[in-house]
Amino acid sequence: MPANEFARVSRPSKLGRRIEELESPVLFSYYRPLLEKNMKVSKNLLVMLCVSVPSFMINLDGNIISVSLSSIARSLHADFAAVEWVISAYTLTFAAMLMPAGTLADRFGRKRMLIIGLILFTLASALCGAAQNDTALNWARTLQGVGAALQLSAAMATLSHAFRGLERARAFSFWGSVVGAAITLGPVVGGLITQYLGWRWVFFVNLPVGIAMIALTLFAVEDSKDPQAKRLDIAGVATFSGFLILLTLALISGNRAGWSNSLILGEFIGAGALLAAFLAVETRQPRPMVDLYFFKRPTYVGANIAGLAYGMAFLTMLTYLPLYFQNGMGHTPLASGLLMLPMAVPLFVIPRVVARWLAPSWSGRLLLTTGLTLVGVGLIWTSTEMRGFAYEPILVSMLVASCGAGVLNEETARVGMTVIPADRAGMASGVSGTVKFSGIVIGFATLGAILFSRVEASLTATFPRYSLPVSKELARMITGGHFHAAQMLEGQIGGSSFAQLSFGSGYEAMLMTAGAIALIASALSWMLVDAGETAPIGTESIPGHIAVLGD
Repeated sequence: MPANEFARVSRPSKLGRRIEELESPVLFSYYRPLLEKNMKVSKNLLVMLCVSVPSFMINLDGNIISVSLSSIARSLHADFAAVEWVISAYTLTFAAMLMPAGTLADRFGRKRMLIIGLILFTLASALCGAAQNDTALNWARTLQGVGAALQLSAAMATLSHAFRGLERARAFSFWGSVVGAAITLGPVVGGLITQYLGWRWVFFVNLPVGIAMIALTLFAVEDSKDPQAKRLDIAGVATFSGFLILLTLALISGNRAGWSNSLILGEFIGAGALLAAFLAVETRQPRPMVDLYFFKRPTYVGANIAGLAYGMAFLTMLTYLPLYFQNGMGHTPLASGLLMLPMAVPLFVIPRVVARWLAPSWSGRLLLTTGLTLVGVGLIWTSTEMRGFAYEPILVSMLVASCGAGVLNEETARVGMTVIPADRAGMASGVSGTVKFSGIVIGFATLGAILFSRVEASLTATFPRYSLPVSKELARMITGGHFHAAQMLEGQIGGSSFAQLSFGSGYEAMLMTAGAIALIASALSWMLVDAGETAPIGTESIPGHIAVLGD
């Protein structure tokens, strides 16, 4: 072999020299902190993806189909009332299963439940997209709600377990930004997919995401569990689920059947009895699904009141406002979804602002009350614009409410968990999610009843000659956006004018009520949440931070 060739082969490569350097004990001790820091950042990023992406899909699916219901009804030859259960079946199951899902995550492991939830959610999405009738679709949506509940409880417990101190605050802010964007982008994404691909792809789009997240979770997430967790609280699950279902049925059916109807009254009484039974059952469990002991702490009660009001007041409006844009202002589903897009900005930006600038100096009590106050003021301001049917004033006032929602989106969960032991993180996350989504379920039904009642009252004042059945039928037409049909029933050329005015009056009352709920909750949170227990997280006490979450 030539000398120059021998020298080239025998000379160590750059990679070889680098390996030899790293094998040196002195140099390895020098590089080790940097390597560990980079590995930690990479691991934290992967964990955040495993937690945030499924949460994004869960919340997206909660309202992505609100603009697709008409297309679904036409495709499956179902009446609109039957297809409305596409939303209710998912939300009800989701809310009812979150707490037992938290218990399962504590007992059998958060990673395992996250994977099972992903599998169920992905499978159910495929069944939803392939459904040939409304019954099959609604049952698939029910299964999807179960998978979503398992995912969310396990994801939040994983988040709470994996991060501490300032890192946890940054992680929750990142998660809150992702979820906030999903909640608001739902109508936009739903409109785009429905218009260009068809409503079935609203569900099929979950398949590649679900498969990728299953693989990434298997690789990146470390398992954790509560070593003292016991068996599933079957009695607690049954009584709480029954309470929520009966209450929702009564609120939804009351407008049509009448609030004095014996069936409606029976549903309300049954809901109250099941709630009492649930509380009694939980006090007798050695390791209950909901540990009522923690509700003796005012801070925990105040945080859950804030979460309930957030769901009832603001998140419910994200479903009703697209209907206002379509029915009241005459926009297409896609255009209505796009009109919601500016409201996504505060929900994405504000949690990051909170984590970087406010959380280190503001207590959890101050953050909760500030967020609820902004939501209340913004919704009441919006209510004053409902009869004008102009987009710009509504956008300005709703941006105020969205800024408050951006604060609440992750603070309601974080503040509640500050007074809960780490080994009960699954239970706490289940309660937090259940409270928020129960607020959506109850708020949607309650505020819908207020909308209908106000429209009916407006019609009765305008046309006192109408009998009660005729007024109710006219109110149903108007709340459904069928202004032309209402005009034909009235038989007047100007009929559309009174229909639109009564519709705006109903939305005015609904938004005013939602704003009042937020302001009342703000006052209660200020009185109950302890500023010391939710003290600001000082950056000086935490060595380093997660660059990918805050920088």
